[in-house]
Amino acid sequence: MPQRKSAKKRLNADQKRRLRNLALKNKIKQAKKRFLRAIKEKNIEEAKKTQSLLYKALDKAAAKKYIHKNKASRKKSRLSQKLSSLLKEELKN
Repeated sequence: MPQRKSAKKRLNADQKRRLRNLALKNKIKQAKKRFLRAIKEKNIEEAKKTQSLLYKALDKAAAKKYIHKNKASRKKSRLSQKLSSLLKEELKN
């Protein structure tokens, strides 16, 4: 346990930050799971809806410096490739 006043404040701040980061992490995970499930089920409408939610979560995480902006961009790019491959597959059929 912290003894000094400043150490106690730091502990409180760390706990708040940890909870905030955990919420962001869970939001990204849930959105990604829903998006990938929609892709797996070949549900294009659901995939498009969840893609925008996932992009929003990634952008917010990058803006708050939870993840690096390039990592967010890379994830968005790779996920959009999955959706576009599904769309191409649907057009062929």
